[in-house]
Amino acid sequence: MNERLRSALAQRGVPPEELATVCEVDPKTVTRWLGGRVPHARHRWSVAHHLKVDESLIWPETRPVVGQAPGNGAGLVATYPDRASVPREIWLSLLLESVTQIDVLVFSGTFFAQSNPRIATMLAQRAAAGTQVRLCFGDPQGRAVAIRGREEGIGDALAAKVRASLTYYRPLLGTPGCEVRLHDTTLYNSLFRYDNDLLVNPHVWGQPASANPLLHLQKGSGLGWFDSYATSFDAVWDSARPWTDDAEGAQSYGRED
Repeated sequence: MNERLRSALAQRGVPPEELATVCEVDPKTVTRWLGGRVPHARHRWSVAHHLKVDESLIWPETRPVVGQAPGNGAGLVATYPDRASVPREIWLSLLLESVTQIDVLVFSGTFFAQSNPRIATMLAQRAAAGTQVRLCFGDPQGRAVAIRGREEGIGDALAAKVRASLTYYRPLLGTPGCEVRLHDTTLYNSLFRYDNDLLVNPHVWGQPASANPLLHLQKGSGLGWFDSYATSFDAVWDSARPWTDDAEGAQSYGRED
């Protein structure tokens, strides 16, 4: 069953018959698509355009792997000109379908919560299902955040954004399977890992992460880009300190609207 297609139809209130009309096919053909058959490319485009979703969200097996050298496991699935160009449905589907681990490495990651007000609840649900959740934010009192703020020309505003972002994740403190840490490391990229999918947001000097490109990688059979970035996450994670939101932290990390 293609649950992604079924979910997209239900969310948008589009009956299968309407999709058949749009694609100029027999309704039985749409039934076969819902049953798991992959349509021809022209029909996939029509479906994605009508439902206003990314085609790869509904049929991830059709995503082209570009820039992959034979045998090196560097699976570059897609590139986006900036982080905002990644469809929200991709962020949600990757999170909801994660089984083993969810890793996030950012300075503030404000968009991660503001684009999904239920982020803490959803992460807690994944943890309850057995997914390991590791969130690593910049230390608002650290040197790295201060330097990055100056480089972007926003000064102390970055530290304030970190404090504001952390308040969204306060409900996760003490939640089994969830851990939040603070790092004081120069970040060359933000990382968002969902099992074998990894979204890499490179940092260009002086520009906010949101204005920079994003790479969608998938883990291959050998060592490659995915493994290099995943290893870098572990290195930063091991050097980061737990966020406890104690009495001093509670005052420091109050939300700033």
